[in-house]
Amino acid sequence: MRSPSFQKCLGPNVYPEVPEGGWGWTVAAAFFVVEICTYGILKSLGVFLQDLMEEFGESNNRVSWVISICAFIFTVTAPLSTFLSNRFGHRPVVMMGGFLISLGTITSAFSTSINEMYITIGLVSGLGYCLSFLPTVTLLAQYFSKRRALVTSIASSGESFALFAFAPALTALKEHIGWRYCLVLLGIFQASVIGCGLLLRPIIIKADSEKEASETDKEHVSLKQLEAVYELENEQTITSVSSGASKDSEDSGITSLYASDVDLRAAEEGAMIKLAVEDKEGQEPSLSTVSTPVKEGELLELQAGSLQPSRPQLLDFSVLKDGAFIWYSCFGLFATLGFFAPQLYIIELSKSRGIEPSMASYMLSVMAVAEIFGRLSIGVVLNKVSCRKTLVLLACVVLLSLVLVAFTIVWEFWGLVVCCILYGYFLGTVASTHIPMLAEEDVVGVQKMASCVGVYVFIQSFAGLAGPPLGGVLVDVTHNYGAAFYSCAAGMGVGAICLAMVGPAKSGTCQRQSKEREEEAKMSEDNEQLDFLEVDFTQGNSPAGQIVDPEEASVI
Repeated sequence: MRSPSFQKCLGPNVYPEVPEGGWGWTVAAAFFVVEICTYGILKSLGVFLQDLMEEFGESNNRVSWVISICAFIFTVTAPLSTFLSNRFGHRPVVMMGGFLISLGTITSAFSTSINEMYITIGLVSGLGYCLSFLPTVTLLAQYFSKRRALVTSIASSGESFALFAFAPALTALKEHIGWRYCLVLLGIFQASVIGCGLLLRPIIIKADSEKEASETDKEHVSLKQLEAVYELENEQTITSVSSGASKDSEDSGITSLYASDVDLRAAEEGAMIKLAVEDKEGQEPSLSTVSTPVKEGELLELQAGSLQPSRPQLLDFSVLKDGAFIWYSCFGLFATLGFFAPQLYIIELSKSRGIEPSMASYMLSVMAVAEIFGRLSIGVVLNKVSCRKTLVLLACVVLLSLVLVAFTIVWEFWGLVVCCILYGYFLGTVASTHIPMLAEEDVVGVQKMASCVGVYVFIQSFAGLAGPPLGGVLVDVTHNYGAAFYSCAAGMGVGAICLAMVGPAKSGTCQRQSKEREEEAKMSEDNEQLDFLEVDFTQGNSPAGQIVDPEEASVI
């Protein structure tokens, strides 16, 4: 009795077109909370950096591996997250991710060594982050089209709100209850991701024009069927006349033609279904399939196969042949170097330059507030610009790399504040758009996004693994926290070069595909002419193609 209402509330949403809202706003709210519990808390863990070093007697490099392993697992398991989402749906995957996040954070509070935190936060929570974040942002992109960039930017600001609230709150709270109980509270809060997973209703776009399109396709296929059947009858008649003449039959092949009625009807029906299936799949119908008799079992299989909807591709590794995607993935790989290290080391950098610890913790909050404005403004800009959106993203990446360089030369309090504001702003513009940008036609398009986003994030994972430890090594060698920002600036600069190559690569790919389509069309026209000549003239060499006596022809 309750099953229909349950399916109505939590089942898939069917729309005639992309709704630009509807249940998508609920998905956006769920993504806001997921952002808080994933990226927001992950970047806030820099508050505990000094506490972990003192507790376990470890160096910056060793402690930073906790964040590094978590970020690596977060991204390297992206293909697994994509596969599971396409196989089982977004809802169960996100709910499982929420459970793993909470489990890993709570158990890390009882760790007795830094190696145990590599497992609890690094492996367990990192896997949960990926299973929660990636399906949510993918589903959100499917609920919007024109306002996709704006809505994604607003929803992703949850990460910035988390940094703004958690950095000073955790700094003050750990003085009263300690860092271990702070992690327990964070783990309990992260369990809210399980509830967010329940809200992720899948979306199905079923346009009203599909009926008209299907009728048009049927008419198009029927013309091909008539042509094929005519060719079949012509071929069967010639064959029957030939066989009748060779056997000295008195009916000149008429009996043979009627006797083959059953086979002819089966062949016609099989040919019609075969043509329909080929036309639906976008293949060029071939007359070679027409003359092949179809058995009853094969006919049923063809009928059943033509009625079954094609399943979506679970993972699309064919995008690795796309030059634009390759360059865009290289951009994500190098730019990720600047996503985690600044938040991890900004507090210690401020302390090393004479700023009080209580004031240094507010640097993360300054970044977070600026990041909110960056995320909101880039959504508005991308919603209105008429140029390629990758060019807007490129400008933000170039400016972000310059700000990272400025961190290494500024020593005053207000200078660091200005750098934090600029870094937070431009980080918000890049971080909120680099994954949804895959849905743009400049890169791969919305149709391929669901299956290739896992490949893209997987490529990013290696920079997430190397970024924080690389910064920690530079700090341990130079004894200067500003050195950690050199690797960030270098990676962001290389990422800008790769992003600049996306446009030329996409143009080259489009021109190559256009040329291939023209060549295929030309070849198909030549094949049609050859098939026509074969049907009309090549039978002349066979007995059936010889000239028949007019008296015998009159009998026919």
